[in-house]
Amino acid sequence: MKAVSRRLSLSAASTRGRARRPGLGRKGKSRPGASARRARAPAWERSRFAGRGRQGAARSCGVWARGRAVARGRKWRRAGAPAAGRSGRRRSGRAEPAVLLSDAPPARTAVAMSSVSPIQIPRRLPLLLTNEGVLLPGSTMRTSVDSARNLQLVRSRLLKGTSLQSTILGVIPNTPDPASDAQDLPPLHRIGTAALAVQVVGSNWPKPHYTLLITGLCRFQIVQVLKEKPYPVAEVEQLDRLEEFPNTCKTREELGELSEQFYKYAVQLVEMLDMSVPAVAKLRRLLDSLPREALPDILTSIIRTSNKEKLQILDAVSLEERFKMTIPLLVRQIEGLKLLQKTRKHKQDDDKRVIAIRPIRRITHIPGTLEDDDEDEDNDDIVMLERKIRTSSMPEQAHKVCVKEIKRLKKMPQSMPEYALTRNYLELMVELPWNKSTTDRLDIRAARILLDNDHYAMEKLKKRVLEYLAVRQLKNNLKGPILCFVGPPGVGKTSVGRSVAKTLGREFHRIALGGVCDQSDIRGHRRTYVGSMPGRIINGLKTVGVNNPVFLLDEVDKLGKSLQGDPAAALLEVLDPEQNHNFTDHYLNVAFDLSQVLFIATANTTATIPPALLDRMEIIQVPGYTQEEKIEIAHRHLIPKQLEQHGLTPQQIQIPQVTTLDIITRYTREAGVRSLDRKFGAICRAVAVKVAEGQHKEAKLDRYDVAEGEGGREHILEDAKPESISDTTDLALPPEMPILIDFHALKDILGPPMYEMEVSERLSQPGVAIGLAWTPLGGEIMFVEASRMDGEGQLTLTGQLGDVMKESAHLAISWLRSNAKKYHLTNASGSFDLLDNTDIHLHFPAGAVTKDGPSAGVTIVTCLASLFSGRLVRSDVAMTGEITLRGLVLPVGGIKDKVLAAHRAGLKRVIIPQRNEKDLEEIPGNVRQDLSFVTAGCLDEVLNAAFDGGFTVSTRPGLLNSKL
Repeated sequence: MKAVSRRLSLSAASTRGRARRPGLGRKGKSRPGASARRARAPAWERSRFAGRGRQGAARSCGVWARGRAVARGRKWRRAGAPAAGRSGRRRSGRAEPAVLLSDAPPARTAVAMSSVSPIQIPRRLPLLLTNEGVLLPGSTMRTSVDSARNLQLVRSRLLKGTSLQSTILGVIPNTPDPASDAQDLPPLHRIGTAALAVQVVGSNWPKPHYTLLITGLCRFQIVQVLKEKPYPVAEVEQLDRLEEFPNTCKTREELGELSEQFYKYAVQLVEMLDMSVPAVAKLRRLLDSLPREALPDILTSIIRTSNKEKLQILDAVSLEERFKMTIPLLVRQIEGLKLLQKTRKHKQDDDKRVIAIRPIRRITHIPGTLEDDDEDEDNDDIVMLERKIRTSSMPEQAHKVCVKEIKRLKKMPQSMPEYALTRNYLELMVELPWNKSTTDRLDIRAARILLDNDHYAMEKLKKRVLEYLAVRQLKNNLKGPILCFVGPPGVGKTSVGRSVAKTLGREFHRIALGGVCDQSDIRGHRRTYVGSMPGRIINGLKTVGVNNPVFLLDEVDKLGKSLQGDPAAALLEVLDPEQNHNFTDHYLNVAFDLSQVLFIATANTTATIPPALLDRMEIIQVPGYTQEEKIEIAHRHLIPKQLEQHGLTPQQIQIPQVTTLDIITRYTREAGVRSLDRKFGAICRAVAVKVAEGQHKEAKLDRYDVAEGEGGREHILEDAKPESISDTTDLALPPEMPILIDFHALKDILGPPMYEMEVSERLSQPGVAIGLAWTPLGGEIMFVEASRMDGEGQLTLTGQLGDVMKESAHLAISWLRSNAKKYHLTNASGSFDLLDNTDIHLHFPAGAVTKDGPSAGVTIVTCLASLFSGRLVRSDVAMTGEITLRGLVLPVGGIKDKVLAAHRAGLKRVIIPQRNEKDLEEIPGNVRQDLSFVTAGCLDEVLNAAFDGGFTVSTRPGLLNSKL
């Protein structure tokens, strides 16, 4: 019925428009000669000025046109300048009609089609070729324009026209427009409809096209086609008269019973429709107010007819023929409505009977039990969904929302796009684990054994997990903590999260946050958008099916930010134990309790995590491994895993610990064990080739032995046997098992060593020192080189340094210049002014890697002191610390990673700030035994520890007899 009323509202020839009156300026002042021009205007244009003001002028023309702004409440557009551009506002998935029935009474609308004087259409009309439908006089139709000629007609005639005449087109039905300009025009239909373009809406998707809203005025006949390009223009002859129809008495005398019979059927058809619909009621009034002669065209466009039948009505020029052809169409529509009403009545009776029976059946059941519905109800998805909602254990607020949505879903037709969206929403609400959870395994002794078996070292991390288990054992309603494992890649942060879930007996779900730059990935999309979906948190809960899983938020330090919002800000509510008990996803729009979820985040560095997000998490540092730890991890976990993946057994390959140490020191230099794992994979692949070749040769030799035992084939194998034996000796017999991997085998498989111990060679001249640096990949040793030359006292820094390290270099040179006399430091000319006629160049090798941080001050001072004193820094010393102008050594971070890097490089002495002495407790005992630590509070202590014999005496006695 909505579709019927919509068509009725578009077809009463009552479009509204607003045209500017010629002769009036912008403020309504008359221009000279306006009256004379109006008197000389053609009759069809002169009728525009009937009535009062602009509104009266538009009414007398018979067209009320409002552009797209009607739906938006903006000012009316001129009828001569149709709106173009974006489409109108949409409601309920359909475009709101821009052409509405007039608010004037029906009688006035009928008069709008007539005039005091005859109205003539122009003799020359541009032709719009359409194959979509048939436009009849008095009706309104939307048509799409996408072919070349029609597009040119719209752009040149409608969009650039400034008068009402430019909006009148000739619509030729049942005539397809050629796809290109090069093709000739097809045969045109003889009769067309002069139409007024009320609205033009343009779009570029999926290709440029326009949608026209046109209203039929009258019939015309093509006399001659004047031109075909860029769009067809023809000379036409008007067939219908847009003038006042003959009086009613004369019409009844000529048409007699034909007109009365048509009117009777029309009234009967309209009364069978729902009169509560405003469009139907208005049509009923129009039947009394419009002239009978205009009704056949209008009603034909309203009732269900084919394009062929509409073409026949269009071709019927005489009124009598038109009445005769339309009456059978009305009778057919009336019979169809009668049959439809009869069918609906039977269906309603059946529904009443079913409704009367079902409550009686349900009363017989015991309250509180689930009764079995009939088979038809079980097959109905909506009924099944409603039953799931009724039996689910969701909170009261969520249950109310689901009940409301299921009621809406029942009333909604399945063809609506919102039907699928609402159904998906309800299915998600039912599947979410509102109160479903797993029971934690709280055996601390078993948990400790499981963690030790899965991971070697990581004592601080294991201690924190066991503390959580102990508190959970004492208090059941403990909120899930927010842990953040921070450490270099490859140290096992992700695998530890999986082991924690295994230890607790919980479900595990990993959410990769690297590169996520849309906050909707966390909070979900609102259901008003097409293709909306919940966020990753709610999706993860749906996947695991419980409300207390272990969520691993991987790479939380690599979140992005874009125009769609900041996902790090969206995580603030998720990772706050005081707020996440009522986390609201935009898709659900209902609070969900996340307080029982154990969130574990991983990051390589805390520098890129926003401070507000970092404050909500408990940071647990996961440093890199020592060489001894790597050896244990390799033989406990990595080598057995690689053997299993490559189909090998310990009886086929042996990798001693000495070989593992060679791989760690010469082929991998990292904080984690990923590269080490790949090296073991390469070794296993090479051994697998040898084992496979050996099995093939053994099988070949077995076949030869069998052949020798067959007497009938000895003469065939006599010639072949010596050759085959020589081949096996050339290709080497099957290797003896197990295959032992030593240094020579490593060199054959992995190639020459990638890293060499070159510390002693690099410190063979003054002006070189070794510093310790921290990177997200772990600790590293860093060389600092200095040289001096004659110049103007400039300091040059190279090696991709940041601002902090540049400031450290300036601090170091300033402190040395101020203490040059104390330490007897001079330039090349013997002056205590170190920059007098001297340029200094400081270089940090590996320049392609950006370096920055407040830990290179003492290294730069030591390097420059070595340069100006001519003494060598000890080759086994590395240092870290920041300095001040007073010569104090300030504490720095990453001590454990830096010490491990020095240990990997084979150094023996490490100089650290005195206030970092407490950090030495984290270093494993075997590393502390191999290294000697010097804690320095000022630069005097640093220099004394960096040079053999200290740094308090002059290195050259001659300096005491300086001219200064």
